[in-house]
Amino acid sequence: MPPEKHATLSASSSQRWLNCTPSALLEQLFPNKETNAAAEGTAAHALCEHKLRRALKMQSKKPTSKYQSDEMDAYTDAYVQFVMEMLAEARQLCDDPVLLMEQRLDFSEYVPGGFGTGDCVIIADKLLHIIDFKYGQGVLVEAEQNPQMMLYALGALHAFGSLYDIETVSMTIYQPRRENISTWSLPAADLLDWARNELVPKAKLAAEGKGDFCPGPWCIFCRAAVKCRARAENKLELLKYEFTPPTLLSDEEIEDILGKLDDLTHWANEVMAYAQDAALNHGKQWRGYKIVEGRSNRKYTDEEAVVTAAKAAGYTDIFRRTLLPITEMEKLMGKQIFRAVLGDLIEKPTGKPTLVPAADKRPAMELATVDFTQIKDNE
Repeated sequence: MPPEKHATLSASSSQRWLNCTPSALLEQLFPNKETNAAAEGTAAHALCEHKLRRALKMQSKKPTSKYQSDEMDAYTDAYVQFVMEMLAEARQLCDDPVLLMEQRLDFSEYVPGGFGTGDCVIIADKLLHIIDFKYGQGVLVEAEQNPQMMLYALGALHAFGSLYDIETVSMTIYQPRRENISTWSLPAADLLDWARNELVPKAKLAAEGKGDFCPGPWCIFCRAAVKCRARAENKLELLKYEFTPPTLLSDEEIEDILGKLDDLTHWANEVMAYAQDAALNHGKQWRGYKIVEGRSNRKYTDEEAVVTAAKAAGYTDIFRRTLLPITEMEKLMGKQIFRAVLGDLIEKPTGKPTLVPAADKRPAMELATVDFTQIKDNE
C-alpha cells in the first residue's frame, strides 16, 4: 500500500504556517528532499516502534537500517523505558489505559485536510498523553505551546473524546540527544478554546495562501526560504549598519545584530547551496560565477596493496596506534566497568566561554564585571 500523501497543513510544519500563513502553499512549489538527518530520524522512529511493541508483548520484526548504531540502540531503549513508565502512571488512573503507536490523528475539523501521525498516544480516564520522539539534535524542541503537539492532541480528542471523559491533556517531547524531556499539560477545554479562536482563522488563511509573509525562527526548515523575498529583506536589514566596526556600534545596535547573526549565516549558506545546485545540476549561469573543481586530498586506492608494497621495499613502521576515544571506550566496557576502571583517569575540562541567547538552558558563568564603556571610549 503506497504511503499516505503528506498534508499541506501538516502538524510538523504548523509553527511555520501559523506564523507565516502564505508559506504553506508557497512551499508546494519546491521539491521536498529528504536529508540524511531526516532519514536517520525515520530509522530511529521505526526502531522505537519495534522495541515498544516487544515491550508490550506484541509481535514485531526488527527493522534494519544503515543508520542503526550502539548510540541509537541506547537512545531508543531509554525512550521505550520512559513510555512504559508513563503507561504505569496511567494505570494508576484506570485499570485499562490504551497505548497507541504511530497513530493517525485527524484534526481536519479545525485545519483543512489536516492530519498527522502521533508516535505514542496514551489514553486513560480523564487524561490524554501525547509523546513525540525527536531524534534530531540541531534544534532544541520544547513542549510548551508547541503547535505540533497541540494539533496531535486535537486529533486524539476528536478520535477518543467521545469514549473517554478527558479533562487534561499532557504533551511530552522526548529528545534524547539533547538530554531533553519536556512536558506541558493544560485543560482540554483550554486546548479547544485555542483551536476555535486562534487555530481555525489562521489555518483558513494558510489553506488559501493568504496573509502576510512573516520571517522568523520557523523559516529554518521552510523549503521556500531560499527564494522568500520577505526573509531576504529581513536579513538585509543588517546593511543599515554598513559594516561599522564593532567598537563604533552602540550596545543596542550590537544586541540587534546578535539576535540576527545565526539566521543570517544560515540563510547565506542556503543561498549559496541553492545557487551551486542550480549551476551544477540545472545548467544555470550566474553572472560573475563559475563551477570549478574543488580541492581534494590524496588517498590510497588499495590499502592492502600499499602495505604489501611498502613492506617489500623494507618499510615496516607504517602503522599508527591511537587510543580509543572516551565515548567508544565507554561503549566497549559498559558504563559501570568504565567508571570503575577509568573513572579516576577521566576529566572534563571547562568548556570555552560562548555567548548564547538568554533562553539557553545552560547556567550563566560568573564573570568579573568591567566598565566596557570606558574600554570602547579608549579605543
